[in-house]
Amino acid sequence: MMKPTRFARAAAALACLLLLGACAPAEDSSAAAPSAGQDAGQQTDAQDGVLSAFSTTDLDGNPADQSILADYDLTMVNVWATYCGPCISEMPDLGALAAEYADKGVQIVGLVSDAMNADGSISDSQVETAKQIVAETGADYTHLLPSADLYGVLGQIYAVPTTFFVDSEGVQVGQAVMAAQSKEKWTETIDSMLAEVQA
Repeated sequence: MMKPTRFARAAAALACLLLLGACAPAEDSSAAAPSAGQDAGQQTDAQDGVLSAFSTTDLDGNPADQSILADYDLTMVNVWATYCGPCISEMPDLGALAAEYADKGVQIVGLVSDAMNADGSISDSQVETAKQIVAETGADYTHLLPSADLYGVLGQIYAVPTTFFVDSEGVQVGQAVMAAQSKEKWTETIDSMLAEVQA
């Protein structure tokens, strides 16, 4: 029997690292988030008004729309799922960053990608699971639920966590990040994006 080559071992290690950094979507999540004119696997590139007009609710059932962006130079949108270990692992750091950047014109918003049933209704059990995760991780920033207005965003995401940034008008800034990151790395990313919108 042949021994694994160095290349094969390196490829296997890389695959493991990628799995640790992001989760594939749940089987029924793609049904709830059809693509809006782009392939679901396409990376979210900077585009006008990715969040310039939307209506949804947060985890507590409060209405939310694009006006939540207006008072911030930069909003970090972290798309996560209740089944995703890397998503949950980085949430304590995101909670800390939300507090640290609150007076610097930056907010963090979560988007719970797997809170919708296949028929388009919100899953009460998934909402409760998401609430529990938020409470346990200290990620006490706003978390939005999927809605028809957000299908275009969700339809472009094929792994979670995926994080993208928008300005006060909902226009995307920079490139999406499709993996969990350390607090230090997120600090670098946020500072870079903030400098871009404040330039």
